[in-house]
Amino acid sequence: MELNKLGERTFWLPHQPENDRPTLVLLKGDRLALAVDAGASAAHVEEFYAQLDDAGLPRPDLTAITHWHWDHTFGMHRAHGLTVACRRTGELLAQARASLADPAAVLALKRSEEHIACEYAEAGIVVALPDVVFDGELLLDLGGLTARVLTAASPHSDDTVLVHVPEEGLLFLGDATCGDPFDGWRVDEERLRALMRTIEGIDCETCLLGHADPLGKGELLGYLATLAG
Repeated sequence: MELNKLGERTFWLPHQPENDRPTLVLLKGDRLALAVDAGASAAHVEEFYAQLDDAGLPRPDLTAITHWHWDHTFGMHRAHGLTVACRRTGELLAQARASLADPAAVLALKRSEEHIACEYAEAGIVVALPDVVFDGELLLDLGGLTARVLTAASPHSDDTVLVHVPEEGLLFLGDATCGDPFDGWRVDEERLRALMRTIEGIDCETCLLGHADPLGKGELLGYLATLAG
């Protein structure tokens, strides 16, 4: 996978369907660099950083987490700089770390999820906790670039966080538009409509999801409307 550029200061490593690795993003401010999501594993993070190094880009000072699921967080222990997450994400990661301290639980997880088995065929799983925890919304001044990191209702997870970059006209949603993997991927229509209202109220042109290529705001809302019924 090769690093792509989106906007003037946004760089993204595309999602990898074969092992369910999500998109990773770097926002390059004049003072600070912010990554969005910490990847599925140390190997995923190292691939991202190698691409940044090759492009002459800085490694992140901060990494914002969109939600607690393994493919977005199990690389947190290798993240450069500080990791930032909402309070609920921190709570859910603490629960996951306690559960996966049991080798039997790790084995059961690998047996139940083929992508985890693939990603961790030889490596051990490390669950890290965020360095910085926030409630509601966090505004980060990166220097010539602003990142608005905000919690939102979504059908995917109750710790969903979005990242809005006004100067770039971008909105990063992680997996917010997906159904709940712990409920047969069911899409709760009320939570989906709440997410749609949030997206509608944000001034952006382009949306980037965790497991898809970038698309326009109108295109995304049109697709979500078909799911909302």
